[in-house]
Amino acid sequence: MLQISPALETEKQQTATSIETATLDVGGMKCAGCVKSVERQLTQHPGVVSACVNLITEVAVIKYDAKLVNPASLAAKLTSRGFPSQQRSMATTELAKRGAVENKQQVWQLTTAAILLLFSSLGHLEHLGGPSLPLLSNIWFHWGLATLALLIPGMPILVDGWRGLWHGMPNMNTLVGLGTGSAYAASCVALLFPQLGWECFFDEPVMLLGFILLGRSLEGRARARASKALAALVALRPQEARLIGGANETGIEIPVAQVRVGEWVRVLPGEKIPVDGEIIAGQTTVDESMLTGEAVPVVKQQGDTLSAGTINTSGVIAVKTTRIGENTTLAQIIASVETAQTRKAPVQKLADTVAGYFAWLVMLVATLTFLFWYFVGTNIWPEVLMGGEMNTSPLLLSLKLAIAVLVIACPCALGLATPTAILVGTGIGAQKGLLIKGGDILEGVHQLNTVVFDKTGTLTLGKATVTNYISQNGVPAARLLQLAATLAAGTNHPLATAILAAATQQELPALTAQKFHTEAGLGVRAVVGGEQVRLGNAEWIKQAGVIISETTRKQGESLEAEGKTVVYVAVAEELIGAIAFKDLLRPDAQATVKQLQKLGLKLVLITGDQAGVAKAIAQQLGIEQVFATVKPNEKAEIIKSLQAEKKVVAMVGDGINDAPALAQADIGIALHGGTDVAIETSQIILMKERLFDVVESIKLSRATFNKIRQNLFWALGYNMITIPLAAGVLLPSFRVILSPAVAAAFMASSSVIVVTNSLLLRRQFREK
Repeated sequence: MLQISPALETEKQQTATSIETATLDVGGMKCAGCVKSVERQLTQHPGVVSACVNLITEVAVIKYDAKLVNPASLAAKLTSRGFPSQQRSMATTELAKRGAVENKQQVWQLTTAAILLLFSSLGHLEHLGGPSLPLLSNIWFHWGLATLALLIPGMPILVDGWRGLWHGMPNMNTLVGLGTGSAYAASCVALLFPQLGWECFFDEPVMLLGFILLGRSLEGRARARASKALAALVALRPQEARLIGGANETGIEIPVAQVRVGEWVRVLPGEKIPVDGEIIAGQTTVDESMLTGEAVPVVKQQGDTLSAGTINTSGVIAVKTTRIGENTTLAQIIASVETAQTRKAPVQKLADTVAGYFAWLVMLVATLTFLFWYFVGTNIWPEVLMGGEMNTSPLLLSLKLAIAVLVIACPCALGLATPTAILVGTGIGAQKGLLIKGGDILEGVHQLNTVVFDKTGTLTLGKATVTNYISQNGVPAARLLQLAATLAAGTNHPLATAILAAATQQELPALTAQKFHTEAGLGVRAVVGGEQVRLGNAEWIKQAGVIISETTRKQGESLEAEGKTVVYVAVAEELIGAIAFKDLLRPDAQATVKQLQKLGLKLVLITGDQAGVAKAIAQQLGIEQVFATVKPNEKAEIIKSLQAEKKVVAMVGDGINDAPALAQADIGIALHGGTDVAIETSQIILMKERLFDVVESIKLSRATFNKIRQNLFWALGYNMITIPLAAGVLLPSFRVILSPAVAAAFMASSSVIVVTNSLLLRRQFREK
């Protein structure tokens, strides 16, 4: 996470008072211009702090002052401007119904346009050497086809385009409406006043609408494929639960939304776990692949926890509900993915800025194209009006070129470039157990050059075991362990867990202790039997005035050189001994480090452990830069110092002690098994608890951001090349002209190409 700016701090303070967040489902958006229009309408409304709109998912996430505005009024405002909107609180069935209606309308429009295009084509068979069909060749028949095309499949486009223009926010439909309307109007004039000698081109509106609707249909199918991963996650949500009052009851089925925390539910083999909970009766195996990606079911018995959406594969179990609704792990994953797909990459700012003025710019270029060719071009190059099928008047040639400019311009590709790539990338990540919190994170990962690792629980398993005892002054090892276990009971450090486990194994009873005091990253002290007892690292022990003998110090250093952690025990101001631990490296730690180094990243190890242990681990893994005996608050300072050296830093950690460093880093990466605060302050969460997924998340982020750049390059490059072509730049020298119908085909294909390019990410990260 980047450093918190004063403006962001102010926003956080506001949030603590009346700033709230709401999600709106917004319909009617067709291009990047629509997105910019919706965002502008929302942000210009008093009380709206910010608005972020996603073209693909048709979602607007707004932050607003609840004292000044409410989401319902914002939805009503958008609806009145031609963007039907509702708050996300609407039922899933209603959303599905609305989507089904829109799909049905699109199919109807496309079918109608295709039929009209077919009849229009049949009327030109004689030009291709086919039979002459008198009725279909009649100019009035083609007028009727063009009129029907505008009134039936074209009417929603014309209405939406005019509405956008009326409100000063023209969009893709505005350009298409101007193009088809101009072609139709000019043809009607030619039909009614044949003495003018104008050419009728009623086929152009029919072909324009046919190609455009076909392109939108293909684009819609591609969008659906792009959002397939999120749809699959949503489909995992169970709809019903079998509520019971006791472990032996059969139960009654109720909607899962009505289950309350603390209630019991029965789950039969083959059913989805309806809630997050704890097994209170029974034993089974559970398919947790939707969370971990592991296909092998996991054995679960009484006391084990379960997550909603996972599948009970064998036994009958009774589950006590611990989390419901939006608090379940599955719901949080879905919310995380939805949020990620809404957050934009900074690189999209250029596209959004261009899109905001795109339609105005295109209309200006079309006007200049018409004026140039009518008043100047046809006078300088009169030959462009003659020869073959190009015999025409200056007016009609100028009009055709202007229409081609209007139709070929494509803000859709600009609008789809970033969100489609983010949609696919974050969807792939969710399927692989990699939660990437947004497009801005993707860009940050692409810029990374340094990765900092915490040691305990990150590079190591975090499950230390006691290996050695160093006794001083003849104190028995059992007494040393018993005192250490008494103090360890007052803290939750991984080493404390190891000490307690060793004491339990030796059946050593805990002693009575009072006045516990823990100093994070250093040690713990308490009063036992009237004497002050300390358990901690060498530095902390020395600060208390305790003397570590030369023999004990050398023994400790020797153990640290083996990669073991050593803690010391002192009673009053006298050292009585030390305990050594071994924390095994994660099985994939070595491979992770090597792969990151192959990606050109510099690796750093930060730990609160002793220098000897840290160096041993670093040498074993091949990490060059090490910071040892680092206090939790100092980890963030080290990250800050690396950033001061112009390094873009990722921090990988799992504990509360890592939270400040995760927050300070440009990119925080947390293992899902870590603490909630570590997960909250990170930007990438590794759901599988697999360290190698650090590599996978970076590769996926880089690949997704590369797709964003490719899409933007195509979208911008397409418009920079095709608009001049449509304006007739090659007409004088090469007699090349793009008809409005060809221009429409180009425009329709451009958006499909952008979405298809994003979908290629799936092939790159296909499961092996």
